[in-house]
Amino acid sequence: MFDWREKPPQDGIVIAPDERLPWPQTILLGLQHVVAMFGATVLAPLLMGFDPNVAILMSGVGTLIFYVAVGGKVPSYLGSSFAFIAVVLAATGHAGGGPNPNLGLALGGIIACGALYAVIGLLVMATGTGWIERLMPPVVTGAVVAVIGLNLAAVPIKNMAPTGFDAWMQALTILCVAGVAVFTRGMVQRLLILAGLLLASLLYALLTNGMGFGKPIDLSAVAAAPWFGLPGFAAPRFEAGAMLLIAPVAIVLVAENLGHIKAVTAMTGRNLDPYMGRAFLGDGVATMVAGGVGGTGVTTYAENIGVMAATRVYSTALFVVAALAAIVLGFSPKFGALIQAIPLAVMGGVSIVVFGLIAVAGARIWVENRVDFAEPRNLIVAGVTLILGTGEFTLRFGDFALGGIGTATFGAILLHALLGGYRRG
Repeated sequence: MFDWREKPPQDGIVIAPDERLPWPQTILLGLQHVVAMFGATVLAPLLMGFDPNVAILMSGVGTLIFYVAVGGKVPSYLGSSFAFIAVVLAATGHAGGGPNPNLGLALGGIIACGALYAVIGLLVMATGTGWIERLMPPVVTGAVVAVIGLNLAAVPIKNMAPTGFDAWMQALTILCVAGVAVFTRGMVQRLLILAGLLLASLLYALLTNGMGFGKPIDLSAVAAAPWFGLPGFAAPRFEAGAMLLIAPVAIVLVAENLGHIKAVTAMTGRNLDPYMGRAFLGDGVATMVAGGVGGTGVTTYAENIGVMAATRVYSTALFVVAALAAIVLGFSPKFGALIQAIPLAVMGGVSIVVFGLIAVAGARIWVENRVDFAEPRNLIVAGVTLILGTGEFTLRFGDFALGGIGTATFGAILLHALLGGYRRG
């Protein structure tokens, strides 16, 4: 499980899941995955009123649980799932901003969701992937993966550039990452996200702290934060209403995980379908463990798919390194403060690149599986799914709200099933 074949670093070489680069490069690339997941993994708990340090800690623990469940065969990082945000806010009555006073209710629902997800995983392990494949063929999974990137697009564009200067800094950050990707070679190119972020942060500091444009970088919180400290753990509270509201998110998580496995299969050329049930089980157990101590529900992270697509390094060793780094980060307020000192506009520019790579990973599923868009059913399923998810289409059933990724996921599955009897003559 921890035995990776070492390959020498060479330009353009693809590193398979059971391979790795020399340890110094592997550690650097693993840290890049921490940076890639950090913004979203912290943003989701903040929106729901959770402690972000607990979320970071449990993302690392959850990733290790997932790694063991799949026997180290599926490269994946588990981070905070945005699919929980709407139902958690509805179940707890939290308006967003500040700690959630009904956090225990949300945690009980998250544990119920994880349990349902784990049961689905056991069913897939017992009966095979056929029924999942029929419910979620490549046209559906590709659309769901693409929608995750497109649905998140508004986060950096609408919320991470409050001033005109910040918008220009986002554009400059995109150019930094793109420049590293295109004009560098070797390890610098593989570290394009981390290298681009550091370069953009230095330029931001020059323009703000040095030249007086925009909001300067403030490191006072980093200096004041302790090196080590316990995050704010919390206990779950089980109430039927909240559990029934939150548990169905498991279906969205199944679609996300299935899309992840299909995307990585397409990128690596290795059939990972035999590990699908184990992946669902590992993700479900990780979600239950996270909910038990105050963390958010977790899912396989599309941001890290984007990094793998850009670097062509699929080694599972990277995710062990990333998980251990996240656990350390969870117990280190100082390191957390340092990451959060990254300028909002710079993180926004990096997010635009990563979310774009996620959307393209969804399209790649279509290409690799030769999805025929001359077929009306495929055309309608993909087109409607993209618009539902990108436009944040929301359906309400009493206090229950299904929006964005949720409506897109269920819409794709139902449309494909309802239109299944039609074949072009």
